[in-house]
Amino acid sequence: MPDTNPLMIFMVSLGCPKNLVDSEVMTGQLLVKGFGLTMDQNEADIYVINTCAFIESARQDAFEAIEEGVSWKEYDPENRMLVVTGCLIQWDKDERVKHEFPEVDLWTGLDFIPQLPEKIAEIKKSPKFSGISFRNNEPCYLYNDETPRFQWTLPHLAYLKIGEGCNNRCSYCSIPDIRGTLRSREIPSLRKEAENLIKGGVKELILIAQDITAFGHDSGNGTLADLLRELQSIDADFQIRLLYAHPAHLTDEIIEAMAQCSKVIHYLDLPLQHIADPLLTAMRRHVTRSQIEETLGKLKNRIPDIAIRTTFITGFPGETEAHFNELKEFVKKWEFNRLGVFSYSPEAKTPAAQFETAVSPETAVARAEEIMKIQGKISLKQNQQLVGKEFSVIIDQVNKKHAVGRTYMDAPEIDNIVQISPARKIAPGDIVEVRICGCSKYELFAEPIKPKGSKK
Repeated sequence: MPDTNPLMIFMVSLGCPKNLVDSEVMTGQLLVKGFGLTMDQNEADIYVINTCAFIESARQDAFEAIEEGVSWKEYDPENRMLVVTGCLIQWDKDERVKHEFPEVDLWTGLDFIPQLPEKIAEIKKSPKFSGISFRNNEPCYLYNDETPRFQWTLPHLAYLKIGEGCNNRCSYCSIPDIRGTLRSREIPSLRKEAENLIKGGVKELILIAQDITAFGHDSGNGTLADLLRELQSIDADFQIRLLYAHPAHLTDEIIEAMAQCSKVIHYLDLPLQHIADPLLTAMRRHVTRSQIEETLGKLKNRIPDIAIRTTFITGFPGETEAHFNELKEFVKKWEFNRLGVFSYSPEAKTPAAQFETAVSPETAVARAEEIMKIQGKISLKQNQQLVGKEFSVIIDQVNKKHAVGRTYMDAPEIDNIVQISPARKIAPGDIVEVRICGCSKYELFAEPIKPKGSKK
């Protein structure tokens, strides 16, 4: 008789939302091939780790996760299987990491996402092949709307990955070497996937790619503006959030589409990385300060209430005190709604790693902290100005004390939150009208607004 007990998978997903989508696709592939899924590693037969590797801290997270997987496997090494997938395999082209972890049974790169169930089955059937790796150095895989996908996010939000890879070749970034060149998906396929997610209960659709504003540059089959208008035409109640735009590719056409499409949230994640022209040139950002400020002006003029999130890098090779002071004054001038800072760390095999005008790690960290102190004051001031105002808030979680949600100005997990109390009759996924009654630097405190005519 056939075995009715499926092999159980425990999945660990590391890194950014783009990697999370890969994990969702892997899980979907495994489920349709007859594997089971468990949230308890002690019930698992197979432990899968989807890794991130674009900076050293991400690789350290991956190493720690692999060590945890090795410990899990040691309880029953004859029957338990450890699989490592994703960006770390693409980064580890000389396979040094692979040799450090001989306990890993299978290593698979990005192009082998659709073949993961078969590769696992092969190793299970023939343990003599344990430890084998599968990787194409120039990945070309791109999923579509027909690809099985198991949603790991909260039911009311999902990420829609509109492309893969990157052609920008910023001097500090290893992403093109890890994830390959730009590959844009087809607009009809994206519409179908969006419709499927919305039918499943998604109310917030978050568009992601390495650079969403480069969408279509490789294929010529439409632009981000075209995609937004196509998604706008879906007859359903949902919103669209945009992450990972590039200032060099944010065209007037895209800004106009953002303004015209009512489903597009007035929010944009626009990493700028620096503002001093010599550093923008050294970073290969293909944009100048004047062009950045012109773009910011267009955004604010066309969409007055837009919330802009950005990130900067401090301590990049060649960053002088004058460059850093310019960055500080720029942050004070534009008062971004949301802002993050990374202190520079060199990535091997990137052009910036060869630059000789290095800034000490201590200086880079200190400068990052100084920028965040400035941003903390800006954020507190902006939050104080919101007290007494009313907002629609999407609810992500509810506990006994309060509900936790987000305004249109906040993307999940990376931006600010709103604590709402009392939380009676509020459930995750609800969109609730609230009045802001207090704040801290990165949180708002609110109370629900009673519907007109309510006696309670």
